[in-house]
Amino acid sequence: MSKQIEHVLKAVKDNNISFIRLQFTDIFGIPKNVEIPAGKLQSALEKGIAFDGSSIEGFMRISESDMYLQPDPTTFAIYPWTMDSGEARTARIICDVLLPDGRPFSGDPRYALKRAIAEAEKLGYTMYAGAEAEFFLFRRTPDGQASLELHDRGAYFDLNPLDRGEEARADIVVALEQMGFEVEAAHHEVAPSQHEIDFRYADVLRTADNIVTFRFVVKTIAMRHGLHATFMPKPVAGINGSGMHTHISLWRGAQNAFYEPKDPYGLSEVAKGFLAGIIDHIGAITALANPLVNSYKRLVPGYEAPVNISWARINRSALIRVPASNTPETSTRIELRSPDPSCNPYLAYAAILVSGLDGIKRKLVPPDPVEENIYELTEEQREERGIGSLPGNLDEALAALKQDRVVTAALGEHILEKYLEAKECELRDYRLVVTPWEIERYLEDY
Repeated sequence: MSKQIEHVLKAVKDNNISFIRLQFTDIFGIPKNVEIPAGKLQSALEKGIAFDGSSIEGFMRISESDMYLQPDPTTFAIYPWTMDSGEARTARIICDVLLPDGRPFSGDPRYALKRAIAEAEKLGYTMYAGAEAEFFLFRRTPDGQASLELHDRGAYFDLNPLDRGEEARADIVVALEQMGFEVEAAHHEVAPSQHEIDFRYADVLRTADNIVTFRFVVKTIAMRHGLHATFMPKPVAGINGSGMHTHISLWRGAQNAFYEPKDPYGLSEVAKGFLAGIIDHIGAITALANPLVNSYKRLVPGYEAPVNISWARINRSALIRVPASNTPETSTRIELRSPDPSCNPYLAYAAILVSGLDGIKRKLVPPDPVEENIYELTEEQREERGIGSLPGNLDEALAALKQDRVVTAALGEHILEKYLEAKECELRDYRLVVTPWEIERYLEDY
């Protein structure tokens, strides 16, 4: 028995844990779980546990549904809200999905990211990532249903009484810290009822795991406050949507491979190649980092979301920013500002990683930085500067994904097929809906 397994079993015993949730995600990043009594945990850790994969979106057909969950003991965490509430004490472990013969399941999003990480390791790199996931807190209806009723009228960095989400946000932070997160900041965002909680960066697999956990914790604690938390990119028209800016760096052992003190922007050739690779593959990345029809109602000018394909240092209208730092040797990084928090982080980060590595391998050179406010440039000026635009809708993004050999290879045939099938179905369903806007605009005049 490994020391990690011994540590988990001891923690379960010492904390009187009754149930363990074996967690994994479908291809959309929605968490799923199989719950087992604590007494079955050792067997699950050593041998895995069988489940029916045919019931999970994007997994297997009913004729080949037997699959196994293999818990990753390094992800063990106790749900703190179950410790003093009178509920059965519960913990969770994130799992990898295996086939009956023990091979990794090619449709497991976590495995897709692991493959990309292995490609980076062959080149001597480890990717670190930090996410800034924004969300809204809305009131619930008297019968407990989610609504769009704003919880407060606060704005950026406001305090109570304008920020009525302080109490819920504080409880979320406490729960996250008890689950092992290192929370760095929590505050009200620009839009009313919008919030952000930032946690410390980590290796990219751990950050993806943390994002899935973060969304679950936020929703759970919000519900306990009688609120509904949503990571929908644009739930309310006319105000800012929710993004998930992601800070990225590559390391070689203890050295930040992105840092070069002699460069005006402090960026090494590795960093510039990685940045150029993201720009080269951004259409396909967008299909995964902005996966909903609704995502493209956030990616419009005027609401602080990037639309134009460019990079800069101080220009927050750019797609990619190089944040300033007092400790550049360790904190030089790039910030990709387009992803939104509805994405499956395993797939989005796999796409970003392989795209950046492709830029390094091909020695791509990024375009010149653009420090002006791009929103104020005319279309002709943008064309002269070679500033392109992100896909304008999910249809365009999926078309870009289909044409991108690097990103599609990172997903693998299974995930690619199931993802495209589901997203094209989503688009068909959307096209069939007659919206209130259309009724208001057209019904009387036509």
